[in-house]
Amino acid sequence: MDSPPAQPFVPELYDPQRPLTMRRVFMGPFGLRAGWSLLIYFAILASIVASAYIVLHHIRATHPHTVMTTRTAGTPASAVKSLTNAPMLTRVLLEDMTFPVFFLLSWLMAVIERRKLTVFGLGGTHPFRRFLVGAVWGFLAMSLLIFVLHSLRLLSFDTQLLHGRAIPGWAIPGWAIAQLLAFLFVGLVEEYVYRGYLQFTLTRCLMGLGSFISRPHARAIAFWLASSVTSALFLLSHTSNGGENKPGLLQVFVVGFVFLAALWRTGSLWWAIGFHMTWDWAQSFLYGVPDSGGLMQGRLFVTHAWGNPLWSGGSAGPEGSVFCIPVLFLVIVVLCFTNSSPQPPLEAKS
Repeated sequence: MDSPPAQPFVPELYDPQRPLTMRRVFMGPFGLRAGWSLLIYFAILASIVASAYIVLHHIRATHPHTVMTTRTAGTPASAVKSLTNAPMLTRVLLEDMTFPVFFLLSWLMAVIERRKLTVFGLGGTHPFRRFLVGAVWGFLAMSLLIFVLHSLRLLSFDTQLLHGRAIPGWAIPGWAIAQLLAFLFVGLVEEYVYRGYLQFTLTRCLMGLGSFISRPHARAIAFWLASSVTSALFLLSHTSNGGENKPGLLQVFVVGFVFLAALWRTGSLWWAIGFHMTWDWAQSFLYGVPDSGGLMQGRLFVTHAWGNPLWSGGSAGPEGSVFCIPVLFLVIVVLCFTNSSPQPPLEAKS
């Protein structure tokens, strides 16, 4: 006779009759309480940011002619010059450089909390396959959106850009590979920062509320409540983009939930990382349209939007078009037919 399936673990509700001990202040059913974990995480992150600011301030004070103040303040002037004043590419490369910082920070928190590092989104089943499938769908989804906009004459391709002027000898394949690698790290950074450690820990934090609402569905409730917070943070991170507009920011919020749906469905970030990579790469390099309000150096085409920005996306690019919403809903349908995988355990190692 088959044994009954294991029931999902949910925390006990608060019992005022149980004595409050020092251990209960710091430790809960999932190890170190999520509130303390978040406090430690942000304290370490704040110290890193403060240290970087002090170092950069010292460099500016002692070598004022070697640092250029731009939207990406802190980039050495030689690096900016080598990129021929390409603000978006500079921002992308600087964003890529933050991945080791957040990866090491998550590793440190895994040690403190006695967890496997892989529970923060980089584990799961068949990670390479998930990544490749997500990459295919990211490219197809953006291509569909571009096709719709072009067919409705909301987007025109003016000309193919000449290559090799900014960096001599770089042909189309060189730019394609370089930007694909750059956006691979963009996907890693943005997914890991907003939907890695934070999503996992906020889910732990809200398990009590989820259990109060529905004990059998506590994990799902806690996950989606946490998703509202991480999606809002994801949106805020895009508000500083120069060409972004309100419809574009709305799409950023929506696409954040699409990536979270992928995390919930597949149990890891790999599908979303692959999708994020090719979604951005197709916009920035292949089709040459604005990506969250920025144009990339070395793009293949010169394009421009026509008509009402609500329909065409305007300066925000295709992500700012209302036609992006049905495309994203189509992606969610695709995820519904994707093989599911279990979520990583919330419990710490014994």
